[in-house]
Amino acid sequence: MKLSVLVLITALAVALSIGMVNFYFERSWYYFGISFGVSFLCSFLVFYYLLEKYIYNKIKLIYKLIHNLKLGKDLKDALGEYVSSDPINDVEQEVKEWAGAKKREIDLLKKQEQFRREFLSNVSHEFKTPLFAIQGYIETLQDCIVDDPDMAVKFLKKAENNVERLSYLINDLDAISKLETGEAPIHYQKFDFVTLAKEVMENLEDRAKAKHIKLFFKDKYTAVTMVNADREKIRQVLINLIVNSIKYGIEHGETAIKIFELHDQFLVEVTDNGIGIEEKHLLRLFERFYRIDTHRAREVGGTGLGLAIVKHILEAHQQTISVRSTPGIGTTFAFTLQKIG
Repeated sequence: MKLSVLVLITALAVALSIGMVNFYFERSWYYFGISFGVSFLCSFLVFYYLLEKYIYNKIKLIYKLIHNLKLGKDLKDALGEYVSSDPINDVEQEVKEWAGAKKREIDLLKKQEQFRREFLSNVSHEFKTPLFAIQGYIETLQDCIVDDPDMAVKFLKKAENNVERLSYLINDLDAISKLETGEAPIHYQKFDFVTLAKEVMENLEDRAKAKHIKLFFKDKYTAVTMVNADREKIRQVLINLIVNSIKYGIEHGETAIKIFELHDQFLVEVTDNGIGIEEKHLLRLFERFYRIDTHRAREVGGTGLGLAIVKHILEAHQQTISVRSTPGIGTTFAFTLQKIG
């Protein structure tokens, strides 16, 4: 409600009250009209002056402050000063919106702080495990290098495996860091996605056969499937997704690739018939170091960063990835790529 309307209603109420009191005692419409008119004019002027000077101007100042804080310096400079025609209502709305935005910001900061603590804890744990193992093997190696050379070689091999695990972990962390900061630019090029997928499946065929898992396309793709993306990074996406399906798949299972043609994109699905994932884990599946079954995940190896790298690569391409899964039936990862032609 505008100030003038508020003052008008208040003045009318006061003038009507005074006029009615005067009419009660004088019983004259003439004196009623005079008292009504005089009291209305005086009330309007006094209320308008008092409200304008002591309340309305302060409300406008508060509104201006909140509005400018909400916009930020850059938007404020671009748009210039804004004067509301109804700051009394607007300030209430602005305060509600501002309070809501600050609450969401605080909630986000809390989540980020929790994520930071979990991340540091996970990084510390992931590094300590192979480091302690290497330390133990070296100490044992010092004791048996002369008396039992064969055992020494065995411990050297185990120490080497843990060094490799550390190396993979550092490389994956470095890859994620570069993707987040833009230090790993996307080199777009036109290529046939089906050809790339065939190359990846051929390279991983021996690994899949070791677990008796079949890799195949769900359909026969004879037409060229041209996309615009970074070929090597999309290769890494496919490798990570297929390796993940092999690691957590079942013996004598299968992993299939299917391509759907959309308006200006291709939707690629990597599907397995493994043990599946419970719904409560799906939202966090792409977080760094998030593991569904910690013990089993460590048995099959890996750094716990594969899916996080996949997500970062596709986001760097301005594309999306999703997952759906049913325990006991299987899991499907689906991502999009920009189509050409």
